[in-house]
Amino acid sequence: MKNIHSSAIVEDGAIIEDDVTIGPFTIIGKDVKIGKGTVVQSHTLITGKTTIGENNRIFSHAVLGSIPQDLKFDGEITELIIGDNNTIREHVLINVGTAGGGYKTVIGDNCLIMGHVHIGHDTIIESNIVIANSTVIAGHVEIDSNAFVGGLSAIHQFCKIGEFAMIGGGSILVQDIPPYCICEGNRANIRGLNINGLRRHFENRDDINSIRKAYKNIFESGNPIVDVAKELVANSDNQYVKKLAQFVLDTKRGIPFIRK
Repeated sequence: MKNIHSSAIVEDGAIIEDDVTIGPFTIIGKDVKIGKGTVVQSHTLITGKTTIGENNRIFSHAVLGSIPQDLKFDGEITELIIGDNNTIREHVLINVGTAGGGYKTVIGDNCLIMGHVHIGHDTIIESNIVIANSTVIAGHVEIDSNAFVGGLSAIHQFCKIGEFAMIGGGSILVQDIPPYCICEGNRANIRGLNINGLRRHFENRDDINSIRKAYKNIFESGNPIVDVAKELVANSDNQYVKKLAQFVLDTKRGIPFIRK
């Protein structure tokens, strides 16, 4: 059974599944789909070609699916796709994609997006990610699963953040951050490994030790990081080490590490 407040506007064509709650003075556009169990609080705008999965909580004054803040956007049909079990807090702004970026912006499952966050067009955010208050994420950014982005951070377009990475609060990020790493600063630099995060999520301590050794070889040995990464991809039998090394080889914006 749907629970739609009498003051809410749901345009003809919108698909609202059972057990959806829509609060007062909320507007749902004609091309919107909302999955069962999702709660949309008051004064929220969901527009554009936006698909929202099940059991999400969307708080007041969020704007989801508005057109990109991109001067090249020319009215093409693009979309925003949001998965299941996400919490999207007050005043969050998420834009649809553009023709130049794959036509879609994507949010995975089980993410916490805190208040006043902006997620730009064509950004791909995977699952189990926390983005803290007042963070701004430009277009075409990729954030892999289980990453944490500290509040008041700014992420430049086309940056990529690897899985289990942690971005310190107030960071200005203009390059790529590999998996399992911590970075901070303006401009942000890698400061070490996210050891506490790895210990919380990895049952096999040998994997953590292998990642630690690979990190030291890549970033602290004094050898060219590309050469070390190629050797690890070729010779390591640990999947996480290979992922770290391959990220180094694939980076397009570079990696902001500090030699010790």
